[in-house]
Amino acid sequence: MEQSLSLLHQKKWRIIDQSSLGPMFHALQSFATDDTLCTSIGSQISPPTARAWVHHDTIVLGIQDTKLPNLDEGLEVIEEASFQYIVRNSGGLAVVLDSGVLNLSLVFPDTEKGIDINRGYEAMWQLIQRMFRDFSVDIEAREIVGSYCPGSYDLSIHGKKFAGISQRRMRNGVAVQIYLCVTGSGEKRAELIRKFYEISKKGEETKWVYPDIQPEVMASLSDLFHKQITIQDVMKRFLFALKDLSEEIYSSQLEGEELNLYEGFYQRIVDRNNKILQGK
Repeated sequence: MEQSLSLLHQKKWRIIDQSSLGPMFHALQSFATDDTLCTSIGSQISPPTARAWVHHDTIVLGIQDTKLPNLDEGLEVIEEASFQYIVRNSGGLAVVLDSGVLNLSLVFPDTEKGIDINRGYEAMWQLIQRMFRDFSVDIEAREIVGSYCPGSYDLSIHGKKFAGISQRRMRNGVAVQIYLCVTGSGEKRAELIRKFYEISKKGEETKWVYPDIQPEVMASLSDLFHKQITIQDVMKRFLFALKDLSEEIYSSQLEGEELNLYEGFYQRIVDRNNKILQGK
């Protein structure tokens, strides 16, 4: 645990706040941004960076999801719910992003001969615990069966999942990413994913294992804390926690060489999505 905490203790944290850019901010831009940061931070061009981001009404699919036997019909379910969809460039399965979901990325240089994958997960878990330590609740990290995109570092309170953590590693950089369901209905989000899998699979045998979604195991922080919490409230907690863990935090956007890197990574993920979803 101490090693994980040391990842959070940085001399300087750079903050990129993209939590209020609105509906025109596309999820593909976010994944290209984190690839850019992995590259610039891994190359020591930039300091460790914490990024916050919100996307409106978007289903982020994993590569495995694109192998579903009746994917076309499943994508129609998403469209009928007035959501768009993309395929991310990291692992995992389908998740829901909307205006009540705050995403956070912590991007570190992998300078210590390989940051253990669990160490990255533990660091994010510890940050979330620190952010909400004034609430008398136990935030657990374990797989919540029946949730969408289940994993061993699902974050839950009383068995109800409100967050999932993933990682992206490239070019000596490590991006640890989390989605936090802050407001809205966790059950409604899960019901949309349940219906997507039901229609996309139709009971057929598949090479990959897809979750049997049970919407009642998903919730938002507002539900779990019995208190209305906003994205802005969580952003304040995020910034105060990082301030406590460093000598300095400062705000910026992509700059210098990062802008050129971003253009390349963005075009790459757009082309990849077009290829994967061609004709869908």
